[in-house]
Amino acid sequence: MKEPKQPPNEAERLHALRALKILDTSYEERFDRITRMAKQMFKVPITLVSLIDEDRQWFKSCQGLEVTETPRALSFCGHAINQDEVFIVPDTLKDERFADNPLVTGDPKVRFYAGYPLKLRPGINLGTLCIIDSKPRELSAEDKQLLEDFGAMIEQEIKSMQWATFDDLTMVSCRRGFMSLADYAKKVCHRDKMSMVFILLDLDKFKVINDLYGHHEGDVALIQFAEVMRETFRESDIIGRLGGDEFVIMLSDIAIDKVNALLSRFDDAIADMNVRINKPYKIEFSVGVASFPYDTKKSLDDMVAAADLAMYEQKKRKKSEAEKPE
Repeated sequence: MKEPKQPPNEAERLHALRALKILDTSYEERFDRITRMAKQMFKVPITLVSLIDEDRQWFKSCQGLEVTETPRALSFCGHAINQDEVFIVPDTLKDERFADNPLVTGDPKVRFYAGYPLKLRPGINLGTLCIIDSKPRELSAEDKQLLEDFGAMIEQEIKSMQWATFDDLTMVSCRRGFMSLADYAKKVCHRDKMSMVFILLDLDKFKVINDLYGHHEGDVALIQFAEVMRETFRESDIIGRLGGDEFVIMLSDIAIDKVNALLSRFDDAIADMNVRINKPYKIEFSVGVASFPYDTKKSLDDMVAAADLAMYEQKKRKKSEAEKPE
């Protein structure tokens, strides 16, 4: 048996999946309706909407199986997310990757598999819509197109969920999405005894940009700022837009000197970006940092508020220094 490889952007993929807050939720008719249709159209015993978590595949919709998840190491869908086309295994017993897989040799005795990778956006495959049979079969070009059509329907439903947790302008999590991801990360930090750092970033003179150059330029500033954040910070760091011109980052298992080094890199990257975009204004920001041990009793709101307070202290110092007479 060959275990599936992780995609090269695994951290980003998991970030996107968890931001949806879809894992371990109840079955929903909008997904079940599609898997029922696929089961009937393809005349297969099993159809699934499978989402690939860190070490498991979890079923958002499931027809023909009583379990809700299986190990990722055994999953066919873990292989399917590594490509953008439909992943087809006509006969598992003739495929060395799966011939001795427990899901083949034992129940549910998978002999045929076809999975459509569910794309949240280009390069981010969350899982699959898959059909499974207990006997070998081929998938015609017409059948493949039908599976792709069903998969596109599932993708649309997932994207409708994303709108509630994702900020379309800046391409980072919205407040709700950030808090959901941060809550999960906080539990992991507690379990693995890792410290946490929260960083609050707020654009300086953002109202001036809007007032002098229009809200379109204000949007440009936010987009550029968020892009530099995504490029500078680690894939494992959680980035969110709290609202307006305020952003937050949660980092785990990192020493404060490395946090300072990251912020220095970010400052340099913003300076380079200002030169590159060559606008009549400069994108500037204030920052606040708050660090916490793994066993802190503070809530997420408290930790974000502590970083927020530190940011406003820096903003006040800047204002005070600017107002000093020459």
